[in-house]
Amino acid sequence: MRVDLFDFALPSGLIAERPASPRDAARLLVAGAYLADRHVRDLPDLLRPGDLLVVNDTRVLPARLTGRIGDGRVEVTLDREAALGRWSALVRPAKRFRTGSVVDFGEGFAATVVERGDGGQVTLDFEVTGPDFLFHIARHGAVPLPPYISRPAGPETADTEDYQTVFAARPGAVAAPTAGLHFTPDLLARLAVCGVGLAKVTLHVGAGTFLPVRVDDTADHRMHPEWGRLGGDVVEAVERTRRAGRRVVAVGSTSLRLLETAARDDGDVRPFEGLVDLFITPGFRFRVADLMLTNFHLPRSTLLMLVAAFVGLDRIKAAYAHAIAERYRFYSYGDACLLERADQPGTL
Repeated sequence: MRVDLFDFALPSGLIAERPASPRDAARLLVAGAYLADRHVRDLPDLLRPGDLLVVNDTRVLPARLTGRIGDGRVEVTLDREAALGRWSALVRPAKRFRTGSVVDFGEGFAATVVERGDGGQVTLDFEVTGPDFLFHIARHGAVPLPPYISRPAGPETADTEDYQTVFAARPGAVAAPTAGLHFTPDLLARLAVCGVGLAKVTLHVGAGTFLPVRVDDTADHRMHPEWGRLGGDVVEAVERTRRAGRRVVAVGSTSLRLLETAARDDGDVRPFEGLVDLFITPGFRFRVADLMLTNFHLPRSTLLMLVAAFVGLDRIKAAYAHAIAERYRFYSYGDACLLERADQPGTL
């Protein structure tokens, strides 16, 4: 499909610079048989006993690092751990990163360039691993906020907490699974009282999520791989939900992509651990998720293509036009929408 089919004009004033407070006060556009303006805190009224929320429990690393190669200042954004101590990273200026170059981040924290790729991507071999590595990046790194969130002086203290979900437990992401940012302990308690289940998967969101689609046709785009895990407990929860005739609700594109990666052709989900590079565009046959909770996404992005596949391109365009007219807040710190799958009308 042509990438320009997924373009739209967004007033800059609708890009959220900070999250709603409290988080579940964010607005929620319900896109089912019709559009309805609600709030995330209304989820207990919109979901049913026995429905299952599938959330991503990845934790964002302070993955944006500043260092030096010789006398030159360089920037590194970690992408994913390719092997123990070895990280794929996006760097600039890329010309400084030659194979064998040492990047010095200070205080004995350094890495060696062991491989160069295309588009400013390199593989770095760090001298420390495990808890020592996490200690050093916590000391030297910063929260890798998306480029559309304006922080001229760098991330603020509040971003360290604001850019983590309430589910964050497993360090490894370099971007937040933003649909999960809307949940609070109070909302989760009310959902549990209503009989809504909760299952946790892990997908470490990579720096590739910030990169624009630079091709004219979706067939020519390749997703950056991200590591994910879906355990047997999630498989059992999905099966239990289906037996009861209830709905699987994917919280965010990361949870949905992992669920669909772990699904067989007959729709059964199996435990999964490995790299996820599934690129979902209109025409994809969904096998697991019945509903999707997600934020509003960038024009021409793979995330917008995914939600267009889930609800239909015309319906998502109508939903986004409504959101813009009603001045919903867009992107990572913005509002959310609850989407009904195109081939399951009447679910909402």
